[in-house]
This record gives sequence, C-alpha cells and structure tokens, in this order.
Amino acid sequence: MEDMSAYPLEISGDGTPMVSFQKVRKAYGPLVVLDNLDLEVATGEMVSIIGPSGSGKTTVLRMLMTLEQINAGVIYVDGRPLTHMDKAGVLVEATPKHLRARRSDIGMCFQHFNLFPHMTAIQNCMEGPVHVLGLTKAEARDRSEELLELVGMIEKKDQHPSRLSGGQQQRVAIARALAMRPKVMLFDEVTSALDPEVIGEVTNVIRKLVSEHNLTMLMVTHQMGFARDISDRVCFFYDGKIEEQGRPADLFGNPKRERTQQFLSAVKEAV
Repeated sequence: MEDMSAYPLEISGDGTPMVSFQKVRKAYGPLVVLDNLDLEVATGEMVSIIGPSGSGKTTVLRMLMTLEQINAGVIYVDGRPLTHMDKAGVLVEATPKHLRARRSDIGMCFQHFNLFPHMTAIQNCMEGPVHVLGLTKAEARDRSEELLELVGMIEKKDQHPSRLSGGQQQRVAIARALAMRPKVMLFDEVTSALDPEVIGEVTNVIRKLVSEHNLTMLMVTHQMGFARDISDRVCFFYDGKIEEQGRPADLFGNPKRERTQQFLSAVKEAV
C-alpha cells in the first residue's frame, strides 16, 4: 500500500495550481497507461494534450472526471484532493460521496455528445443545475438560456438532439457542461466525430471561452493547428509520460525531443 504521508492534505499558498497530478499512476494489469505523472495547470490556463493513440491522453481527462480510479499518487483540484480525502489528518482513498461532491467542480465534453435524446436542448442544460445543484427551474432556465446564447444555440433551445446537426449537438453539450459552473473544463476530441464543415462551429465556441472567460481548460485533440492557436501550453504525451511540453510556438516550431519531432512530422505528412 502506498504511503500517503508523502502528500499534503491540501495545496495552499500563492500560485496554487487549479489542477495538480502528483506521481499519478494508472495501469490495467501489466499495461501501464500513465507512469508517475506530474502535471500542474494554473487557474485560467488552457492546456492542450497531444500525442499518438495509446499514450495516455484521454486517461488524464477520465481520471480528472473520476471515471477512472488511479493506482497511485494524488490528484488535486483547486488545492484540495480529488481522488483522496482527509480522515483524522491522513489522506485516504475517496468515498463515492466525496467524489460526487468534488466532481461538480469539473465539466467534460466528450467526442460523442451524450445528450439525453428525450430532452430538448434547454432541458438537457437544465437537468444538472436542478437535480445536482438544487437550482429552481426558473434559475436553471435563465442560466441555460444565457449559455445557449453564448454557444449560438438559443434559437434551437426547444429542439431535441435528433433535430440538430453534430456541430449543434456538440455546442449544446458544451453549454450543458458550463451550466454546472465548473472550475475546470475538459474537452476530449470534441471535433473528431464532426463533419469538416461544422468543426469551425465548435472550435469558435472554445476560442470564445478561452478569450472571454477565466476557465481552466484541458483539451485532448488531434487538431494541431487548433492546439497551436488556442493553447497557453501544449503537452506531448508518449508512452504514459509527458515527453515534452512548452508554449505552442516553441513545441510546434522547435521541438527538442526526437519522439516529438517524429510525431509532428507524421501529422504534417498526413494532412
């Protein structure tokens, strides 16, 4: 069993990261997906995660969303443990109740929109604030209309998902996640299931979030140009570790590591 005394009960002080992975390990039997990952994301920072398939990119997001249980280390969100909790001054594995409470700080948009098919766009956005946050229906409706306006979907608020295009469904999914007022937003290949002509609808919404809202965001993407344009920092994952990270201009313009160079060269050739 791991000695948890090596990890603080909370991270405090000036410059506390919004997200902190400390020596996080994830394995499925002998297959190590993430190997002692150390990663910090500052408040308001937009970090893109790139890398080949199987490098552990999406697992980072799934662990932050508590969809995957870590095998070692600790994840902190806003200075407090997410994966663990304080019990008599000692960090212990989080209970399902603790995870549910902390999960409300995190919103996630998946590549497949996962909207409730029997609900309209605005009902999809209202569901969480009413049943999880305890807002009144009037409060949730006001919040949802504001966010559907933000993503350019207010005119479609009474449509069911089956009547919406893929790009429209993804924009509703973003509004639904934002309706929970998360401190951290996660985007997992949100454009990969879309037709090329509607990808811009979704990327423009994310650009707007980056430029106008002080949200902390992590995005897994295969769109290198988008990652370069929108990110404060890009992390290249390989073999369960961060092989290289830096400002977009540096990582894309002058990658230092051979594996990063190989990956970016292969991506350019595939375009």
